Formats: sequence, C-alpha cells, structure tokens
Amino acid sequence: MEDYDYSFETPIVEHRNKVFVLIIYDICDNKTRVKLAKFLQGYGFRIQKSAFEAYLTKDKYRKLLGQIGKYVTDEDSIRVYKIQGKGQVTSFGKKVENQIDDIIVI
Repeated sequence: MEDYDYSFETPIVEHRNKVFVLIIYDICDNKTRVKLAKFLQGYGFRIQKSAFEAYLTKDKYRKLLGQIGKYVTDEDSIRVYKIQGKGQVTSFGKKVENQIDDIIVI
C-alpha cells in the first residue's frame, strides 16, 4: 500500500468523524474483481464499473484499508482516495444516484 498526498475538496464532508472516499481499481482476475466489488458494496456504492464512492466513519475507513489489500496482486491496482473539504465533481453521461446513508454489513 502506498499513500499519495493530493489536494482534494468535496462539498459532501460535513461531519468531522466521517470521510468521503473514492475507490478505483484495475484487477486482472475476474473472480477476484467480482469479490472485490461485492466487498466494496458493503461500504459504498458503485459509480462506474471499477469505481466506488463511500461516506464512512473514520473507524470504517480504517477497517476498509485494513481489508482491501487481500484483493490485490503485483499485477493489480487499487487506489483509495480520501477526499476532504469543499470542491466540485463534474459528471457526464449516465446519472448516478448518490446515497450517503451508512451501509450496515451483517
């Protein structure tokens, strides 16, 4: 896992205990890619075929980072962007319905 520092701002962050994350991935193995997508559905919602958004408590964010590494090999790539502050997203094409409620995994 490598951390990169970027300057992002999003209008969605209102709680100090929550973070907005964007997860993008490129996984070679089909079975692993499907497993990762199912795993990520427990945290957020799909916005594109290989991209998820999530609005998580800091504890869930740490849990996500702790578990996501088991889905990647040296040939794959998973990036998790923690986005804070104010900003703007410009989207073209199919509209994605955003839901910002916490997702509970049982």
